[in-house]
Amino acid sequence: MTMNLDFGTEYDEFREEVRAFCKQHTGIQITGSLYQYEAISDSEKDQHLTMPVKEWQKTLIKHGYFARHIPSEYGGYGGQLDIVKDVIINDEFAKAKIPLGTGGQGIDFLVPTLLEMGTEEQKQRYIKAALDLDEIWCQGYSEPNAGSDLASLQTKGVLDGDEWVINGQKIWTSTAKFAHMMFCLVRTEPDAPKHQGISYLLIPMDTPGIEIRPLVDMTLEAGFNEVFFTDVRIPADNIVGDRGQGWLVANKTLVHERGSLGDPNKMVSRLNKLVDLMKNESIDGERIIDKPIFRDRLMKTQGKVLALKAHGLRLLSSQLNKGQDVTLGRMIVKLYGTEMRYELESLAIDVMGELGTLYENSPHLRDAGSWQYAYMYYLGLIIGGGTSQIQKNIISERGLGLPKDPKYKEA
Repeated sequence: MTMNLDFGTEYDEFREEVRAFCKQHTGIQITGSLYQYEAISDSEKDQHLTMPVKEWQKTLIKHGYFARHIPSEYGGYGGQLDIVKDVIINDEFAKAKIPLGTGGQGIDFLVPTLLEMGTEEQKQRYIKAALDLDEIWCQGYSEPNAGSDLASLQTKGVLDGDEWVINGQKIWTSTAKFAHMMFCLVRTEPDAPKHQGISYLLIPMDTPGIEIRPLVDMTLEAGFNEVFFTDVRIPADNIVGDRGQGWLVANKTLVHERGSLGDPNKMVSRLNKLVDLMKNESIDGERIIDKPIFRDRLMKTQGKVLALKAHGLRLLSSQLNKGQDVTLGRMIVKLYGTEMRYELESLAIDVMGELGTLYENSPHLRDAGSWQYAYMYYLGLIIGGGTSQIQKNIISERGLGLPKDPKYKEA
């Protein structure tokens, strides 16, 4: 007896529809994106097909290949949750090396938070603008003395009539120099316990009193920034949830943040690009992919990527099976995903040999230096969003129920 694993006629037709779209856009290059290190098509061969990132984003949403399950009244496609169709889209885009939609802190972190906890006015005002990339968002969480212990933050917000007046500082703020808006944690209840005195505010970045100081990292770009607030005034309605509920709202956001940092679909696309690289690079006339040591490393990496993909499908299915507890599963994504992505990029650097040490404007760069950039960028993401050490503590204590680390008191 054989098992029939076909999805059925409806899904066969949908797959053909997606394939036709991918064929029409084979080799497309997206211009104007903040995330060029995610490029997956061949930049040397396919430069005749280009499209601005905003136009590509809107094209994907129109066809239901991005923001598929976000209601149409907020700028999404408005489709029903269908796991099989999601799988088909991701599989066909990966095979064709077609870039998926652009995410980022606004789309991946804030939009799902607003869908869950925002007011109707906030959903109408902010979600479509974020999806269409008309407004770029940054996250105002960490402070010089509040990183892993985020609840110790000291940036203050005082209600003055119908405005919040904000003073303080944030640090390690990604994309702040490009951002139009910031979702920010601010202490508004100074007499409350530290976790209960925080509010979640939405701040326009062109508001008077905001100063941005770029922090140049080892990629030679200002991937992070310091942001200073001096008597910054915003409308009192620019708050998600109630006063003092910021910690609750922030944890909703953090779930989406950590999930997006280990996106298995982007990992599969990047793996396919790595395979192409290994086919094109050679040592003494022999392709890298034909050398046993490198092929063995590739197979191990592929196994881990496919395991992450299967794990992502399990988490996706939990949206239909509400009785399925995936708390521990969600905790794993950020830890495993960022370390796995760094391992993948590291293999690419080794594959290129001495060319892997080049950077910036060398004529011998492969894929416009995206491998070198991503290698350094993803090392930072192992720290960002909660370090791997913090993630292991969270998984062991909250997921596995193990004892908490002892707290030592000074004698």
